Amino acid sequence: MKYEAPATTKEAASLLAKAKGRAYVLAGGTDLLVRLRSGAIEPDLIVDIKRIDATSSIKKMANGFRIGAAVSGAAMGKSSALKKAWPGVVEAAQLIGSDQIQGRCTIVGNLCNASPAADSVPALIAAGAKANVVGPKGRRTVAVEKIAVGPGKTSLAKGEIVESITLPKRPPKTGDAYLRFIPRSEMDIAVVSAGVCLTVSAKGKISKARVVLGAVAPTAVLVPEAAEAIIGSRLEDDALAEMAAACARACRPIDDMRGTIEFRTDVAGVLARRAAGIAYQRAGGK
Repeated sequence: MKYEAPATTKEAASLLAKAKGRAYVLAGGTDLLVRLRSGAIEPDLIVDIKRIDATSSIKKMANGFRIGAAVSGAAMGKSSALKKAWPGVVEAAQLIGSDQIQGRCTIVGNLCNASPAADSVPALIAAGAKANVVGPKGRRTVAVEKIAVGPGKTSLAKGEIVESITLPKRPPKTGDAYLRFIPRSEMDIAVVSAGVCLTVSAKGKISKARVVLGAVAPTAVLVPEAAEAIIGSRLEDDALAEMAAACARACRPIDDMRGTIEFRTDVAGVLARRAAGIAYQRAGGK
């Protein structure tokens, strides 16, 4: 097995593109190293991106925030500006594992592992986040919801790497929130999750919204019908009921030891309603 620690994203992409056999990116390593030690994978090449400046920082810009691919959940939690702008995204990132895991885990690793139950992904999609991808053919920007295409599968071509995530500048009177259901109180995988971002008008009515569900389909699900149900409302009961029904219709869950299809479908609407309420308060709604 070869180990490389390039100084630039372009060099990392070149190494991945030219690799023969199985190549993996090491950002936080909280999943990769566990799989490696258990014998689940046998890499021919590991490309460590933690020494790349572009992947290792959080930058506040005129148009929002750029979060590097190697930035840990703990580092996100220490950024007061990021927490103020996008509290739901930061809260979702900080639900990934224990305190020890938080020191290493990254939202880009969480995204590129392409787990249907990834905590950070619904919150990122709800916020309208973009992935900044670098590859042999140059750079491109992709909506976060376009990265995962199935469990463990992404749309990234050979040699492509997500350098960072861009969160837009938070519009005035906008709030976001993320909630999940887990059997235990900590360090568990979401059975169902929901991320909501909404904007409130001067009259207190919702003018824009994005509703996203996790762990109820092969990938996180953006539900436009659920957003439409609450636009123009102040989250009255009938609007929330319509939103919950739209969430239930969007679910394509599985039966497993952690939850049934019926349970996941029902809880999806419940979490979406609660997350919408939190987001509405954060947006200044009353």
